[in-house]
Amino acid sequence: MAPVRTLWPWLAALLGGALVPLGFAPFGWFFLPLLALALLGVLLQRATPPQALWLGWLFGLGEFGVGISWVHISIHEFGNASLALSLATMWLLVMYMALFPAAMGWVLARTRRGAPAAFMLLAFPAAWALSEWLRSWLFTGFPWLNLGYSQIDTPLAGFAPLFGVYGVGFLSVVSAGAVSLLVTASARTRWLAAVTLALVWLSGWQLNQYRWTQPLGAPFTATLVQGNIPQALKWQPAEQRNTLERYQALTRQHLDSDLVVWPETAIPAFYDQVEDDFLPSLRADLRQHGVSLVTGIPVLDREHWQYYNAVISLNQPGAFYYKVHLVPFGEYLPLRHWLAGVLSFLPVPQADFSAGDIHQPLLQAAGHPVGTSICYEVAFGEQLIHALPQAAYLINVSNDAWFGDSLAPHQHEEMARMRARETERYLLRATNTGVSAIMDDGGRILAQGPQFEVATVTHSVQPRSGATPYVRWGNWPVILLSGGWLLLSIWLRRRR
Repeated sequence: MAPVRTLWPWLAALLGGALVPLGFAPFGWFFLPLLALALLGVLLQRATPPQALWLGWLFGLGEFGVGISWVHISIHEFGNASLALSLATMWLLVMYMALFPAAMGWVLARTRRGAPAAFMLLAFPAAWALSEWLRSWLFTGFPWLNLGYSQIDTPLAGFAPLFGVYGVGFLSVVSAGAVSLLVTASARTRWLAAVTLALVWLSGWQLNQYRWTQPLGAPFTATLVQGNIPQALKWQPAEQRNTLERYQALTRQHLDSDLVVWPETAIPAFYDQVEDDFLPSLRADLRQHGVSLVTGIPVLDREHWQYYNAVISLNQPGAFYYKVHLVPFGEYLPLRHWLAGVLSFLPVPQADFSAGDIHQPLLQAAGHPVGTSICYEVAFGEQLIHALPQAAYLINVSNDAWFGDSLAPHQHEEMARMRARETERYLLRATNTGVSAIMDDGGRILAQGPQFEVATVTHSVQPRSGATPYVRWGNWPVILLSGGWLLLSIWLRRRR
């Protein structure tokens, strides 16, 4: 393989990566990630292993440098770090994230063999899917900007109930590889690429017409309450009464709803501090009108002195959902004994939150069991399916005020849409400052509130029963298929 001797491939990799986030919300230019991956595939196909490593790293640098640039906002505005320090921290994270496409590029260059079609339509998609999956759990995981999310409004979303977001990502790279072959390959290979592209997209379109689950009983009316409490005021004791009164007043405007959902930590006090005064009167008022209420609230186990980020349903006194997947450096500090002094500028709590059990009982609301997640957890489809098929619908409560007016709230909402599509369940997403939305079982937004305004969002919700293939199998089909193909490539190369 001849070495890359000009500057343009390195710039092309960097700029191609920077185009990828434009395929995600709020932009939605879904074709740009496919074109960017097509370009990356061509570059990797011609590169030596060291070159492929750097090309992948530059691609990741562009992708995450643009796509998660919002990370510095919480560090700067809420961690009181200087702008320079917050940007430096953000770029350290970006450079770490770029290691995953870098490793992917190196592995592909080391195992490359055979015809371009095999590389672009099989090896490249397999390696990409594995790199995204690895990034989703290594060091607790950061599955942001997984490629499949950018295709939520395309026919490829029809594969989500079968193979989840990683399967959609795999087929997105297959599509990108086919596009590159249409431009660069021989006439015979171009026919194969055209047939592959048509087969994938037509199959996805057809799958989008099919439902794996069924309606369960009658629809009910749900209302999301978006309090829009500024982050700087949220935990000030003097503001607690005003916050609670705001949520109560907004809820009383919707006593004709069957369910009301408040955001993450909407009640800015520990459960035991409000269980004897505020909650009983609220519960009695709502029960009189037949209204269920689900809200985020912190819980302190004073016997063991453990903190939990929790959700309660007022229908079930004493029943909680405890957040399972905590945010490192946000809800707990890894290696606190060594890092507490060094990373004191980060907005981490003085004491670590504790994680809940993945198999904890489901909450009940509006007459049905509900699958609950808090904030960041909605990024992990393999976690949410533990609540299914028992859960008739899903609730995600969040507080994206930490990230200001950035790309993050829109990207976060797009992840929730994919969870709805994978599971074929309505998903109710209540947030403090937006984006609050109700999504149907196909991931389509039925009703959505404005950002940074006090608002309520109301729509009918159809409970559903049954399970999609993804609910039953999780990510394993895609991981085993991708890993098996790469292992086969390695074996064949060594034999040769």
